[in-house]
Amino acid sequence: MNPISTALLSFGMSGKLFHGPFVHTHPGFRLSAVWERSRNEAAAAYPGIRTYRTLEEVLADDDIELVIVNTPNYTHYDYCRQALLAGKHVIVEKPFVTKSEEGAELISLAEEKGLHLSVYQNRRWDSDFRTVQRVLREGLVGNVVEAAIHFDRFKTTLSPKPHKEEANGGAGILFDLGPHIIDAALQLFGLPEALFADVRYLRPGTAVDDQFEILLYYPGLRVRLHSGYFVREPLPSFQLYGDKGTFLKARADVQERDLQEGRLPTDAGWGLEPAGAEGLLVLDNDGVAAPQSVPAEAGDYTEYFNGIYRSLRESARLPVTAAEGLAVVRIVEAAFRSSTEGCRVPLAWS
Repeated sequence: MNPISTALLSFGMSGKLFHGPFVHTHPGFRLSAVWERSRNEAAAAYPGIRTYRTLEEVLADDDIELVIVNTPNYTHYDYCRQALLAGKHVIVEKPFVTKSEEGAELISLAEEKGLHLSVYQNRRWDSDFRTVQRVLREGLVGNVVEAAIHFDRFKTTLSPKPHKEEANGGAGILFDLGPHIIDAALQLFGLPEALFADVRYLRPGTAVDDQFEILLYYPGLRVRLHSGYFVREPLPSFQLYGDKGTFLKARADVQERDLQEGRLPTDAGWGLEPAGAEGLLVLDNDGVAAPQSVPAEAGDYTEYFNGIYRSLRESARLPVTAAEGLAVVRIVEAAFRSSTEGCRVPLAWS
């Protein structure tokens, strides 16, 4: 393999868990540099990595081919733009940007420069999402007429991280957890015709949204998306209702937990859910419920990086395109508009 020299633009949680371990263990990548303003945590974890104190130093490093923009949401547009202008390929954390016109500009810039620009929608490689994909692909519940996707937490106090609680245009649950389940809906069911949304501000003293519900309209299908910080006992994260039966699946992917505990994606049994987390399929058998367990697919974020490698070295399609990331941002924008105006918002995709 011809390793892709890669730089991280931060070494917080996403750098430590969702990028560093995968870039470091993948033979197609070399974790070469990091931007840390004052600390040296990456160097302690990965001896030999180059630590830079400014973004300009990172982008001036001619060895770097790929920059991972894993910084606060409101910085994504600016840092992506600077990286592309410096001739670097870019992976950007979700959300792609906070304004759709900025996303369109970055897509045009990447095309103009002949560079790859991808959004890190890693939850496509969660065990639960991959299991839902298989259930739909195999038609186990028949024709789906209704579906629901949840990403809920119980976290009723404000975050100590200022960038998560300031009304900076990229904070709030709709821009934080929303892209995960919006992207899931778009991957499972395609682009909707319209939406209706209710966005709420529930925690005492909050300046940013902390609960939302979005109803996506498709021909013959409605998909409900929900995320909130007041859900102590969550409903199944994926719910499919069809003319043959129902499928329910909890959010049980183990990768984040295992990464927090120091496991690596090269460890044996990576991404396998524990016993008891199987999905529940309930079919109708002449009016009698016929429940059965559906084993979960293995989760593996390594597949995203496999796709990035094939794209940069073999000209394959990106595992997540910037256009797909832009569609998510447009849904977020339409949801805010719908909630503010109290109306159904049509969506035009051409």
